[in-house]
Amino acid sequence: MKKILASGAFALMLCCSLLFSACQPSNTDHMRHIVVFKYKPDATATQIAEVTQAFGELKDKIPGIVAFEHGINNSPENKNLGFTHVYMLTFEDAASRDAYLPHPEHQKFGELLGRLGVLEDAFVVDYMPEME
Repeated sequence: MKKILASGAFALMLCCSLLFSACQPSNTDHMRHIVVFKYKPDATATQIAEVTQAFGELKDKIPGIVAFEHGINNSPENKNLGFTHVYMLTFEDAASRDAYLPHPEHQKFGELLGRLGVLEDAFVVDYMPEME
């Protein structure tokens, strides 16, 4: 019986330890690269979906990208200045981001944007997260 209780206590401590570590802030060495697009009024949903898919595929084509996410602005503040689509890449570190910028696959993505001719404007913000 004592052996079972000791095993159960050990398992409980292990689970609590894993849960605690999973709740810790993400790696602060990761670089965030946020790109926000203002599409032209005549850009179609199909074209925007093509851009989004191609952007997301860079994660599997360029080393150092650990995550990709995207979404459409839904802020009620009306301060987006026409910029509607947000894309965020998370890089292992700043060096990975620096290698991504001239990478041939990133250049192909830029060529796709040019061919489609759907972007009116874009802005980019890069930062290293600071956890409090």
